[in-house]
Amino acid sequence: MKLKKYILLLFVITLSSFSVHKYYLSLTQIKYNEEGKSVQVIINVFMDDIETALNKDNNIDLQLTTKKELKNNDIYFENYLKDKLHFKINNNAKNFNYIGKEYEGDLVFFYLEIEDVNAVSSIEISNKILMKHFPNNKT
Repeated sequence: MKLKKYILLLFVITLSSFSVHKYYLSLTQIKYNEEGKSVQVIINVFMDDIETALNKDNNIDLQLTTKKELKNNDIYFENYLKDKLHFKINNNAKNFNYIGKEYEGDLVFFYLEIEDVNAVSSIEISNKILMKHFPNNKT
């Protein structure tokens, strides 16, 4: 019995000696809407990560999903995304419209649209979301 407890304790100590690495992730989904001649973009980011980045960049305290959440936070989100996210469609730089955001669990979903796209033969994306404040994350 003592041997089992000793082995279990040794196992727990061994596991706790390794540091856990947190990954910082944003997922970008892109869909061409042929009828609307637009490219629709959905980006989801972990709420605490984007909040950390915006708070540091703007010296603010967003407090997302609380009663103290800043009322004008869409301005910060839109400016951040326009700074960190760039698109080229058919080798031409394209600006996007920030449609809005939605919270779901611990994620923030951002909705963007690129208008006046007659057809898509190629898309190039530069996505630097979360890179500045989490430099140890690998791309």
